[in-house]
Amino acid sequence: MVVLNVTADMKRIFIAIKVYPGEHLMGMLTSFQKELIKESIKWTDPGNIHITLSFLGDTEESLIKAISNDLRQRCFGFAAFDLILSGAGIFKKQDDPKVIWTGIGQSDKLTALNEIVKKGLDEVGVELENRPFRPHLTLGRIRSLKEPGTLEALIDRYKNIELQKVSVNEVILYESILRREGSLYKPVDKFIL
Repeated sequence: MVVLNVTADMKRIFIAIKVYPGEHLMGMLTSFQKELIKESIKWTDPGNIHITLSFLGDTEESLIKAISNDLRQRCFGFAAFDLILSGAGIFKKQDDPKVIWTGIGQSDKLTALNEIVKKGLDEVGVELENRPFRPHLTLGRIRSLKEPGTLEALIDRYKNIELQKVSVNEVILYESILRREGSLYKPVDKFIL
C-alpha cells in the first residue's frame, strides 16, 4: 500500500501582530487562570499572544514565498501605530463559551492594515474565509465549564478596563507547528511598517 504525504511541502501559516503582554494584561490573565483553575481551559502561552490578521492554514511553500514578497511591499511605508488593549469577553454563546479574549480599541489603522493584507492575499491567489475582521487576543480556549458564573463575574470585572498600549511596528508571517504541549509559533518572515 502506498501512502502519499500531501503536506510535505506545506506549512500551517498565519499573519499576525506580536503582542508582548504588559503588567495589567498579565495580571488579568493570571486572575482568570487562578479563579478558573478547576475548569478545562487551554490557556494561551503569554509568549504566543498575538493579533491575527489572517489565518491561512496549510499553504504550499511556493505560495508562502509569493505571500512574503507581497507583504514586504505592502507593509513598507505603512507607518507604525498604537493600539489599546481593553476588556475581556467570550466568543460563542453565553451558555456555551468557547474562547476567552481581550479586546482591541477601535483603530482605523489596524482596519486599513488588515485590508491591505487581505487584498494582497487575494492578488496572489489565496482563498480567504468571508467573515468580518474581529481583532482580539485569545487568552484561552474553553473545553468545558462547570461553573459558568465564575467566568461571567471575571468578564464583568474586566469588561471596561484599559489594559495596555501596544506599539505596532511590524507584521509577522508565522508557521504554526502543532505539538502535544501546545502550538509553537515560528516566525517565517517579518515586515517592518
